Amino acid sequence: MLLLLPLAAGAFPSNKAAHKQSAPPLHGKIVETMDSGGYTYVQLDTGKGKLWVATPQMKVSVGQVVDLSPGIEMADFTSNTLNRTFDRIIFSSGLAAAPAAGMAKAGMKKDCAPGKCPMPPEMAAKKMPHSGTPSLEKAAVVAVEKAKGDNAYTISELYARKDKLDGKKVLVRGKVVKVSRNIMKRNWIHLQDGTGDAAKGTYDLTTTSQGAPKVGDIVLAEGILHRQKDFGAGYRYEVILEETTYQ
Repeated sequence: MLLLLPLAAGAFPSNKAAHKQSAPPLHGKIVETMDSGGYTYVQLDTGKGKLWVATPQMKVSVGQVVDLSPGIEMADFTSNTLNRTFDRIIFSSGLAAAPAAGMAKAGMKKDCAPGKCPMPPEMAAKKMPHSGTPSLEKAAVVAVEKAKGDNAYTISELYARKDKLDGKKVLVRGKVVKVSRNIMKRNWIHLQDGTGDAAKGTYDLTTTSQGAPKVGDIVLAEGILHRQKDFGAGYRYEVILEETTYQ
């Protein structure tokens, strides 16, 4: 079961966030649906397979063809109200096009606007990858030796030089303090090296990769630095390393 950090504001992803991710709507025919705890769970036949999607409660029926906003994908998600575990499920804000009109047509709760609908409590209790907010990850490292090379930096230097290094390949040595696997089709690895300011949140570096070292490992990480990266739905990073490899 995944352990994830709470989403910012505890809200479903908005259509605006989905647009930033440039993801297409979730289109398909409903082959199964159920309501539970104020939310609607639908299984869509997309023509390429079947997919479970959870939205704020709305009136839909089996056989109906819908377009739903893209959202956060989670693996091995357990719904306590349904007493059921989904191998894969996407949390959507609801109907994709013309959300205000679509909500009224679908019979959604009037006080539940896109991006403002609370998520199921069992999802809110999970933890999403570090969103760049200071103090989300406890400082756990005393000191790690700085990597060597022209493109080598400490974590605090990456934050300080993020504007200059944006889009460039960098090298950093750190201790793995957290690993979250298979979220948004990638692994999220947190590194610390003892540098940075805990009050400003510049001591913890998030990296993403298809592979993953173990918590406690001291690794040499090389990846592409991005500043002010916003994946939508609370996935916001002042600094993040992507396409990372570890030695």
